Amino acid sequence: MSLRLEELRKHYGTTRAVDGVSLELGERETLALLGPSGCGKSTLLRLAAGLEAPDGGRVTLNGADITALPPQRRRFGMVFQDYALFPHLDVARNIAFGLVELGWAREEQRRRVEELLELVGLSGLERRRVQQLSGGQQQRVALARALAPRPEVLLLDEPLSNLDQTLREALKEELHGLLSSLPVRAVYVTHDQSEAFAIARRVAIMRAGRITQAGTREDVLERPRSGWLARFLGHRNLFAGGDLAVVPTAPRGDTVLLRADLTSLLPAGAAAAAGAAEGAAVTRARVRRARREGLRWRLELDLPEWKLELAWEGYARELAEPPGEGAELLLRVPADAWLALEEP
Repeated sequence: MSLRLEELRKHYGTTRAVDGVSLELGERETLALLGPSGCGKSTLLRLAAGLEAPDGGRVTLNGADITALPPQRRRFGMVFQDYALFPHLDVARNIAFGLVELGWAREEQRRRVEELLELVGLSGLERRRVQQLSGGQQQRVALARALAPRPEVLLLDEPLSNLDQTLREALKEELHGLLSSLPVRAVYVTHDQSEAFAIARRVAIMRAGRITQAGTREDVLERPRSGWLARFLGHRNLFAGGDLAVVPTAPRGDTVLLRADLTSLLPAGAAAAAGAAEGAAVTRARVRRARREGLRWRLELDLPEWKLELAWEGYARELAEPPGEGAELLLRVPADAWLALEEP
């Protein structure tokens, strides 16, 4: 049984906000919908929730077409970017709001609210006004309210974007654990890659109203299909295939990615034959620029034998000594560090 979005389309004038998107979400699965601002991901979420009507396509849940159902009949919970809490209600009544609307008995409401307060770590704060809570606590209230009616699908639209970085780091770990433990499907919309890959095992990347690639975290991070996606994910070493003619292990293709995370730097005096014997290519590298950012080093390297420039980053333990500009090193490149892309 699953939630399916089938060829959904939504246009605003000449703008194709959602352009033929199809996705499927299995039981107890969390999918991260990742993409830059304005790519259509929030619109897609609103179409799934019934907050907007599609211009084409349909939404099905467990095999039933729910495209025409109003939001309140879909058994979906939604967590918004701005929390959307009721300032005149305390924490408990905010959480119970949907239960009141559904006609739950008062004692059932009380038990469900107590259960959710414990689940999201807010026990003892049920009588607190939401204005008296921190941003992280307000987000927990919003999550508890969305979960209260036991929805079949939970939709989260940039839920951490209004929080500071430290709190976001803590809450994304909590969200991952919580969503993994709940018997609910979830779609998590974000523009933040670290959130997407921390919270969901499966990720769909959206660009200009379309899904460019969907798969497991490993598939998307390690095997992007296009140059745009590789750059969006932070890969910096993309080359035209014609520039790699002298590189012995590079594949043929119009656009080729070198995954620098699979390469390693060796002292200039190391034996190059060892790397080559293992199926890797070894070439001289000269440090053009070295910059330390926290615990990580970012290097810009010249590879004179291959007539290439390479961006490399890693930790001090991966370097024989702190690199200086002009330092000579050896770069070891395994054959599987190269990837020929399907699109520029």
